[in-house]
Amino acid sequence: MLVYPVVLGLLWGAAYPKWEVAGLAWVLPGGLMVLVVLGSKGAFRLGYLTGFTAFLFSLSWLWYIPFPAGAVAGWVALSAYLALYPAAWGWFCVFTLRRWAGVEVGLRERADLDGGVGESSLWNVLLEWNWVKRSVWVLVMAAGWVAWEMAVSRMLSGFPWLPLGVTQYRMVPLIQVASVAGVYGVSFLVVWFSLSLALALGQLVRRPGERWSWMPELGLPIAALLVVVMVGYERMRRPDPSERTLSIALVQPSIPQELIWDEREDENRFEQLMKLSRRALADRPRLLVWPEAALPALTQANYQSITNLIVEHGVWMVFGADDSEPRRTTSGREEYDTFNAAFLFGPDGLYRGGYRKQRLVIFGEYVPLADWLPFMKRLTPIQGSFSRGSGPTELRLDEPSVDLAVLICYEDVFPHGARLHVTEHTDFLLNLTNNGWFGESAAQWQHAANAVFRAVENQLPLVRCTNNGLTCWIDAAGRMRQIFRDDQGSEYGPGFLRVELPLRPRDEGAAGSFYSRHGDLFGWSCVVVAIIAVVCVSAAPRIQPRFPESG
Repeated sequence: MLVYPVVLGLLWGAAYPKWEVAGLAWVLPGGLMVLVVLGSKGAFRLGYLTGFTAFLFSLSWLWYIPFPAGAVAGWVALSAYLALYPAAWGWFCVFTLRRWAGVEVGLRERADLDGGVGESSLWNVLLEWNWVKRSVWVLVMAAGWVAWEMAVSRMLSGFPWLPLGVTQYRMVPLIQVASVAGVYGVSFLVVWFSLSLALALGQLVRRPGERWSWMPELGLPIAALLVVVMVGYERMRRPDPSERTLSIALVQPSIPQELIWDEREDENRFEQLMKLSRRALADRPRLLVWPEAALPALTQANYQSITNLIVEHGVWMVFGADDSEPRRTTSGREEYDTFNAAFLFGPDGLYRGGYRKQRLVIFGEYVPLADWLPFMKRLTPIQGSFSRGSGPTELRLDEPSVDLAVLICYEDVFPHGARLHVTEHTDFLLNLTNNGWFGESAAQWQHAANAVFRAVENQLPLVRCTNNGLTCWIDAAGRMRQIFRDDQGSEYGPGFLRVELPLRPRDEGAAGSFYSRHGDLFGWSCVVVAIIAVVCVSAAPRIQPRFPESG
């Protein structure tokens, strides 16, 4: 029996970038549901093994971190933790089904009494329900799936890297629903259809003589998908705004993570950045952007070189670097808080604003419980820890008048966090990131796939400037319009990307969408539905099934 969850987990992992067999996502939740219902006594274990395999496969890019002991430990520990959520969903399926069916106990005894039906009897009970009861149960299970995705995005600092909806990032008409319901709306539709498909196939096998027995199962989800896709196509037909544009040069230095840690390479790194920037500025862009962690220590010499470059070309510039401020300790000794930050400089070479990252990467930017458990520091190569920024900051350019919101590193993976950076004036989102930790792996593609949904959710373009991929820009409908590739066609090499970014008209009204204004109303509704389902079925009286008399 254990081979099935392993195979199912491998197929689940293959639905995500870089493998991108997106169609698998439409059958996998149904396959997992059938697996846990048929093996109901081990539902949690089967769900856990499926999820553990899927996350081991999907997160295998963690091997690329140039710190083998920490990479392997983090890969296994993170996968083991994330697997708890599909395991809980498998238990949720069986728990509600047993209570609703009134067969909480006695499956093994029933097998002895009626000739070996065994655990499959629970599956038969599900197929014997009337269509309305099955449909309600499926909708509740889809809500339960969204509930665990909501939980994983918030628990223990959150890791919303692999919601099921992300597998559909190339299905542009479908994902427009995210502007209302977030990525969780896409996950819900996929799970709803998948569970209905599994039940439709079950009806065909159970009643092969009735050719249209599958129709009631798939009618509602297919109708919902058609409506969503039709509305999405209408959304895509809107032309790009042409009244206002911003020319941007995005520099991708492609610096290996080992060199970022090597202070002896600081001068070479900086010279490479300056060389690429001079080439990028030949076409006279209005904004020059460097990614996160590209700049070594901001010395007086480096600062002078950057501001001279800015003034010489009369360009706005955003770059990522460390920031710090003094902090008084209880002993009166002065210490410093360090921040992962972005800085904006105007064409006159003067500082115009900045943003300090709020969501820090565990073991990458801070070590949890380091003061109480010093051995934890051995799991990471970082020497110190960053402090969290105080809140979103909007940066403004003049001539042209443009407002942008910066997201650093994997802050663009958090739906509920990214929306807080959007104001009524925001013209576009700018993500500065360094995925050089992960070599040339699937991490870059999975990260970019998540970013697609932040553009759709907030109905704003999203520009990504990265150390080694994917440097690109995504329009407000979630289409990847340009991706940087070097002369060899690789997304991971050094170079720069020139972008002519269309901006919304100023007279269009407030920026954003229903999602950016109201957040996860749909997601929280699914959480409420799942909680109500558990409470209601827990409070329901236990019904002892009646078995036939043994002869």
